[in-house]
Amino acid sequence: MSITFDLSGCLSERLGRGALEEALLREKTSSLRPALERLAALRMAGEGHPEFLLLPDRRADLEPARDLAAALAERCDDVLILGTGGSSLGGQTLYALADLPLGPRHPRLHFVDNVDPFGFERLLDSLDMERTGVVAISKSGSTAETLCQLAVILEALIEAVDESRLAGQVAVITEPKESPLSNLADRWRLPRLKHDLGVGGRFSVLSVVGLLPALLAGLDAAALREGAAEILDQALGERGTDLEGPAAGAALAVLLAERGYSQTVLMPYVDRLADFGLWYRQLWAESLGKEGKGTTPIRALGPVDQHSQLQLYLQGPADKLFTLIRLETQGQGPRISPKIVEDPRLAYLAGRHMGDLLDAMARATAETLVRNGRPTRLLTLDRLDEFVLGGLFMHFMLETVLAAELLGVDAFDQPAVEEGKVLAREYLAASGAATS
Repeated sequence: MSITFDLSGCLSERLGRGALEEALLREKTSSLRPALERLAALRMAGEGHPEFLLLPDRRADLEPARDLAAALAERCDDVLILGTGGSSLGGQTLYALADLPLGPRHPRLHFVDNVDPFGFERLLDSLDMERTGVVAISKSGSTAETLCQLAVILEALIEAVDESRLAGQVAVITEPKESPLSNLADRWRLPRLKHDLGVGGRFSVLSVVGLLPALLAGLDAAALREGAAEILDQALGERGTDLEGPAAGAALAVLLAERGYSQTVLMPYVDRLADFGLWYRQLWAESLGKEGKGTTPIRALGPVDQHSQLQLYLQGPADKLFTLIRLETQGQGPRISPKIVEDPRLAYLAGRHMGDLLDAMARATAETLVRNGRPTRLLTLDRLDEFVLGGLFMHFMLETVLAAELLGVDAFDQPAVEEGKVLAREYLAASGAATS
């Protein structure tokens, strides 16, 4: 396997008396077998809910996405990806995997996921609008931030280029229904890709929402789905309830939540997975935080956050589950010359590679957390490419859905969020009326 999971640092055998017993974890994990069988049947049927499980086996939707990516790349040096939350975070994570700087056939991507006017205007001022493309992403087609961004950029483009060129530089991803975003696409004859109706934003990374940015960056979209399919095969197959799969991760999180572990820390020791932590944070929080249930996800990055957070993690409240992700980096990166580090206090560095230090710090942090009684699981990647990253995405999406099953909440809605959206529109309408 390209990804291995070690949960031993969460169990009483290593943490000591009073910690979670392996037998209890296995029992809770096995209770998810009916849910796994239900998901397996859905996948075999090729239709039903949740639809994100069907994406790894699809290929027909990749060709239109490739064509659109090629058209934008031909005309644009920069492409703005407009979206927020799940419409952006998956794409950002994938873009971090690209070899930068990109070649001439791949534009620079800018993920515009907020509406702070200072940063937005500074970005626009830095671009040649004649060579700038835009992809606006909104499942509902009514996301206020995305519509605001697109309206401003459309005006800037119209000032810089002829209106007839808009269709060559601007594209839309939204549901195939009437909406403000669809109407804008119709008004300016913009090409569009279909946002899958049954795939919510935070589960959409393996759809064209994530894969169009990946294609623009020169990544292998099919390999992403193949990696996800491998994890799906394992999770829904005979090995679905072992202690290495998503079911065990879900059971672990729920059992620890029942014991007062109210927070979960995801800490990759891989810079290219820094945005993966942000993607996971939304996935876990928005899917499970309902009816007074759920745990609070915390995104950290090793080893840098050892210097800012580890003191709290080790001696602060014992209320966190830790998931560390390490990559096999021994012998990789620049070598430290013994001629430069002659000080005997630096002998441990002499002749070593930078990857040796990163690997040592990841393993040492995991062991230190366990020795201090903090439940810690360790995920090890033998490499990081599209196939492996696709597998990581699928593992954590499945883990989240199965945790929701155990908690008895709907993983796919977010009812509390809608109140703020409605109120924001009311504030804007009221302020507009007051100034008119």
